[in-house]
Amino acid sequence: MRLHSPSMSELHAFMTAARLGSFTLAADALCVTQGAVSRAIARLEAHFGQPLMRRNAHGLTLTDTGRKLYEGGLAPLQAIEALSAELRADDRRLRLTLASVPTLASAWLVPRLPDFHRRHPDIQLGFAAYRRNEDFSGATPDASILSGVAGQWPGWDADYVIGREMVVICSPARLALRRAAGRWDRPIDLLGEPLLFHSNGPDNWAQWFDAAGVQRDALQLASGFEQVSILVRAVMADMGIAVLQRCLVHDDLQAGRVASPFPELRIAIARGYHLCAPLQRRDHYALACFRQWLLETARQDPESGTP
Repeated sequence: MRLHSPSMSELHAFMTAARLGSFTLAADALCVTQGAVSRAIARLEAHFGQPLMRRNAHGLTLTDTGRKLYEGGLAPLQAIEALSAELRADDRRLRLTLASVPTLASAWLVPRLPDFHRRHPDIQLGFAAYRRNEDFSGATPDASILSGVAGQWPGWDADYVIGREMVVICSPARLALRRAAGRWDRPIDLLGEPLLFHSNGPDNWAQWFDAAGVQRDALQLASGFEQVSILVRAVMADMGIAVLQRCLVHDDLQAGRVASPFPELRIAIARGYHLCAPLQRRDHYALACFRQWLLETARQDPESGTP
């Protein structure tokens, strides 16, 4: 059967230009060049064998044929757009794009994801690039795991996940030497050590000492590091001691790559990792499933630091 209807791209170019009265505005709306709009309308006019619009000093005017096409095509095109949006939404309900602080993703989240996929095999989970100052202005991510304190993200859904519990780490050799010398019996003994820190949390040491009840003067911090992985490497190289989220260094502690002088001291600070998403994505099916799983998984972790 011979089709008499034009292509959708040509029809969209014509309808948008007719609605806005400008090839330039239509090009901006459709995210194409002005030349592409002009060529699409030219093909459409060739398809019907007659002009559909004319340019003049005041913009565009429709011919009688062009007006008939615009008025007759408006409702069907809107219906097709609405249906397309609905169908794409149905597809997206089973897809979730997530961003996360990279260290948390590699050290804690990713090793637990097989359980999520076993529970929700129908959901496709992907990762977008992490942005520390995420504002959800783009199409992705749907949600992001960010580091901060409760109340930091007004207007978003923000659920605490993990990361408030801190632990002091050092090289096993340093711990052995200090213990052999009869030192490091109390948290105050750490004040004489080089205090390494993460660039995003220079106040973590102060909060840790305060929570440990250590009376002190102003702290003199040593070297700062932008990445947790490099900070841990510096501790392994015995450059000093660091205080970090326990969930990030659990494997290193278990493997003996680093040690803790006070492993049983449970100290939590205000800062932690939160699952954040705009309020308008509250009904996103895949996100709702992931949030439920993530918070349940974190609550079961003894290192969650949940108050």
